[in-house]
Amino acid sequence: MNAWVELLRLSALFTVPGDALAGAAAAGARPNPRTLAAIASSLCLYEAGMALNDWADRAEDAVDRPHRPLPSGRIKPAAALAAAGGLTAAGLALASTAGRRPLAVAGALAATVWSYDLVLKRTPAGPVAMAGARALDLLLGGVAAHGDIRRALPSALALGTHTLAVTTVSRHETQGGSAWAPLSGLATTAALAWSVTRDDPARDRQSGEGLQGGRDRQAARDWQPGWDRQPRGDRQAGRDRQSGRAAATATNLVSLRGALAAVYAVTAARPLFHAALNPSPQLTQRAVGGGIRAMIPLQAALAARSGAPVTALLTAALAPAARRFGRKVSMT
Repeated sequence: MNAWVELLRLSALFTVPGDALAGAAAAGARPNPRTLAAIASSLCLYEAGMALNDWADRAEDAVDRPHRPLPSGRIKPAAALAAAGGLTAAGLALASTAGRRPLAVAGALAATVWSYDLVLKRTPAGPVAMAGARALDLLLGGVAAHGDIRRALPSALALGTHTLAVTTVSRHETQGGSAWAPLSGLATTAALAWSVTRDDPARDRQSGEGLQGGRDRQAARDWQPGWDRQPRGDRQAGRDRQSGRAAATATNLVSLRGALAAVYAVTAARPLFHAALNPSPQLTQRAVGGGIRAMIPLQAALAARSGAPVTALLTAALAPAARRFGRKVSMT
């Protein structure tokens, strides 16, 4: 059992649910039973990629990491490949319960995962493929929740960009010796931390349309018979209270996403800085692990930027468990 826990890197599973949750929030939808199906599908496809990754790397791991479950003989290669196939089928079946569009996105995600592990991993396209997989996972959450997929594209791009940086660093985790990858990761982290504190353009357009619609509805009420009987001062006071509540909510959201962006930056940047100073295999592996854990506060910050504070807090609550479990089972 411990060998399978190590093979599947179960400590990294805590970074997966936030993809679908952030995707639903970015698409302007609330989490619903279809979101749970998307999360379950993502978990299966993620673990399929883990098992397939070790199967594809079994010859390399026999030299660089002989303690891994396959080269050490604790798990047979055929069993790992069978697990990858079974988990992929399960992930697609779960996505199909949310509808045809989620199944199509999950199919693209599964194809990307298998292409990365079997063909693209050691090519220049490898990090881009991994970034695309993570972006598709976020979009899966948006499609499953029946949200506006176009609104989720900026969040998918942000998560994909972070994944691209982490994957680029991970290409040096067994040999070390490269300072430019951690340095580029630091630059990417700083840019993303800044970007998530900015307002979401898609949400701003939606808010602007909603504000104009609210003004139109208010004007229509003003012309309704009997509306003019209410004292003008009472009407203005009600509008002022509504505006005050909206301003307070907006201020709280800004504070929340700023705090989450800071947590993201610290989680990712500290190990990257150490790896840039000393690009040894051990410190590079820690930088990769920090980058994986940093996905959780990034997902939460993206949800907060989309105006979903409850989703953001639920996502952020996964971080302590990921860190605690990561001390027992390596994420890389």
